[in-house]
Amino acid sequence: MAASCIFCKIIKGDIPSMKLFESSKTLAFLDIQPLSKGHALIIPKHHGAKLTDIPDDQLSEVLAVTKQIAKASQASDYNILQNNGRAAHQIVDHVHFHFIPKPNEREGLGIEWPANADQDKGELSKMAEEWRSKM
Repeated sequence: MAASCIFCKIIKGDIPSMKLFESSKTLAFLDIQPLSKGHALIIPKHHGAKLTDIPDDQLSEVLAVTKQIAKASQASDYNILQNNGRAAHQIVDHVHFHFIPKPNEREGLGIEWPANADQDKGELSKMAEEWRSKM
């Protein structure tokens, strides 16, 4: 754990939270600055700034817990979000996943998706081959 990390402080109990789930690997709690009612954060207890910093075994529960929260919330529309790095809008340097209910157009996550329909398919194929070789 990192001494200055707000999420590590929540994990240790130094800062109170509205817990939804806790195990030896994972903590989920309500966001205190929600984009909509029911906005929750799901975090691995292992400290790491980016997804690639977290060992696989420490991520094993995150998606299942996120699914449990989605079911419990009974939200019909929602976003699951995870940011890595400042350019990707990450503010807290501890991996965290957002569960954000989207009850209407005004509340919840608002995004634009500037898709590039003119992407060279040959470049995409080459990228896919390169990435597969690294996995």
